[in-house]
Amino acid sequence: MRDSVIVHDNENEPVVFTQDELGWLPWLEPFAEAELTERHFAGLVDKARAKSDYFRLLVRDPEVLEARTKTDKDIFYNTADGLPRAERELAAAATSRYNGCIYCASVHSRFATTYSKRRDDVQRLLDEGVGADLGARWNAVVKASVALASTPIAFGEQHIEELRAVGLDDAEIVDVINSASFFNWANRLMLSLGEPTTLAAK
Repeated sequence: MRDSVIVHDNENEPVVFTQDELGWLPWLEPFAEAELTERHFAGLVDKARAKSDYFRLLVRDPEVLEARTKTDKDIFYNTADGLPRAERELAAAATSRYNGCIYCASVHSRFATTYSKRRDDVQRLLDEGVGADLGARWNAVVKASVALASTPIAFGEQHIEELRAVGLDDAEIVDVINSASFFNWANRLMLSLGEPTTLAAK
């Protein structure tokens, strides 16, 4: 039955933040790939996402998933202008670290490392938390992201001023806001629909 709750004997659930690639186990039965229709594939946007349990859960509402996926892609991949990809990923990783989403933090910390080449700083964020000293520019991005994650009204003029002080223009500040806000929401989906696991245990 698709709506029954799945209980996993997940002895390999990670308990620390990591840049290692992780798996994810759903608590509800996702659609089987064979059940997906053209409407579902349109909602997935990328057919490869049909391999993901997470996206096969969200595709229950394909129109909403399509809007979500296109928003995600525009925020993180449309980098012709605005904030560099590394700092968009940093905002997502910091938000995920603050919210306690080990899975999302692993994904976006790896991307932050890939695009910034600052693996040690990214790992410091994971190990020490959002108060880690990563240098003025990254500290301002993390601080703004955490304010948005804590509660949106906690983000204010002081955060904008701090971002401007370290060199961000208005378009780049919008990218920080979008990256953090999107993952503040995405974390809640991941945390409420399943749990992370090591790939060996998946």
